[in-house]
Amino acid sequence: MALKRMDNIGIVVDDLNETIDFFLELGLELEGRATIEGEWAGRVTGLGEQRVEIAMMRTPDGHNRLELSRFQTPTAISDHRNAPVNALGYLRVMFAVDDLDDTLERLRKRGAKLVGEVVDYKNVYRLCYIRGPGELLIGLAQELSGAQ
Repeated sequence: MALKRMDNIGIVVDDLNETIDFFLELGLELEGRATIEGEWAGRVTGLGEQRVEIAMMRTPDGHNRLELSRFQTPTAISDHRNAPVNALGYLRVMFAVDDLDDTLERLRKRGAKLVGEVVDYKNVYRLCYIRGPGELLIGLAQELSGAQ
């Protein structure tokens, strides 16, 4: 049996509404929201009794999703958001955008902060990292017209 697809990437957040608004501004679509609880959920995650509010965000092409989760029970226990780019484990999500400058301007109004600087990679991409809501690390890339 072969792998069919990647369904989603899960991100635990402190403020679900703020994070939804940020990703809506970026261009993702809100697919739905729900509260997940019950003994079956605890069996899947290994957390036992849990109550978590989730929002599923979909990319415009419909191929990728972010599952944003805000745990009510149990509360989040560790925090990796301020880890540097070379930290082990999951680190960031990268999005392709049409206009990096416009995207940065819109996201700065929602609290995004540039990490480092915007760079031109071999006239193929303009790239940067930003810190979004709750210090989430997000990469943005604009393919340049001269890219081959």
